[in-house]
Amino acid sequence: MTHPLSDRINSLPVSQTLAMAAKARELRAEGKDIIGLSLGEPDFNTPDFIKDAAIEAIHQNYNSYSPVDGYLELKEAICTKFKRDNNLSYQPNQIVVSTGAKQSIANIAQVLLNPGDEVLLPAPYWVSYSAIATLCEAKYVEIPSSIENNFKITPAQLEAVITPKTKMIFFNSPNNPSGTIYSEAEYRALAAVLERYPKIFILSDEIYEHINYNTKPFSFAAIESMYDRTITVNGLAKAFAMTGWRIGYIGAPQWIAKACTKMQGQITSGTNCIAQRAAITAVLAPVSKIQYMVDEFKTRRNIIIELLRQIDGFKVNVPEGAFYVFPDISAFFGKTIHGVKIENASDFSLFILEKANVATVTGEAFGTPNCIRISYAASESQIREAIKRIKQALN
Repeated sequence: MTHPLSDRINSLPVSQTLAMAAKARELRAEGKDIIGLSLGEPDFNTPDFIKDAAIEAIHQNYNSYSPVDGYLELKEAICTKFKRDNNLSYQPNQIVVSTGAKQSIANIAQVLLNPGDEVLLPAPYWVSYSAIATLCEAKYVEIPSSIENNFKITPAQLEAVITPKTKMIFFNSPNNPSGTIYSEAEYRALAAVLERYPKIFILSDEIYEHINYNTKPFSFAAIESMYDRTITVNGLAKAFAMTGWRIGYIGAPQWIAKACTKMQGQITSGTNCIAQRAAITAVLAPVSKIQYMVDEFKTRRNIIIELLRQIDGFKVNVPEGAFYVFPDISAFFGKTIHGVKIENASDFSLFILEKANVATVTGEAFGTPNCIRISYAASESQIREAIKRIKQALN
């Protein structure tokens, strides 16, 4: 039976990261010992000082609808954070707090994109970027990169894909899924191209900002000529281990922030009041208070890279941030392993799940079909066991 769903939802792909996580849960329910390295979710608990702030907010009876764009105290705290960490000067009327950075990105796309507009996506890119563009009836245009250049695009590549229909470009550094961090010089070189196209807006997704390994990320909006055209997106999920608290936010030109508030007012209204009060404490905290998590992620990164390099056919670079490795596994394409023909990264990822009981995500979901994403936001013992299983399955 065909159900009368809208063209909008029928055109929308399922999130591959969430689909793989769901598949892993199904297999666990069948009794299989699945190691999940597919989701980008820290395995740490939310720090106690943040939980204490939430408990205090409950006792202070924060239980009413919150302002659509966020509590003023939180927006002021976010302005302080932007200045402290990114050298960006925003006023509270330029800040919008949303139910996660994903909603922030969706708001921005909805208020700026019209049907037929083009959105440039340097690949690899986060899976929801393309889906959000599709929901806006815009066309997304991939700009490819490879492991050989650490998954970075060049100014010449950017210039080559710009057309009169180009409306936005999405940057993400540190990058999900590759862990790549663009340097200030690299961003300025890309900005020099965009300066010639003043009608293009930039979305800079900096959700992994604090998870970096001796390479401090640079905010695109800190380039003076780009400030009035850039929307900076951030949130608390990754660095503060607050995925379920659902707090994201933007810093943007005031007219864009106002439009996002209008959009959000008709979709969700204000974000969870208790989570917002806790977020004030989180964004004002010195980064040193979460350094223990970053240090552990770096240790895990070094372990998983060392182990993956021992597997013939895996090509691995060294990511500078986030908590993913994005190995090129195209050496396996066209081969038959244990009776299974591997034609692409999706086949490979499914093979690993079924034969090694390890959940990863195909690189096709991120616009880079030669790779798979492996999250090391898991314990060291799980990482070691997972790579051991993969190696055994491939041998």
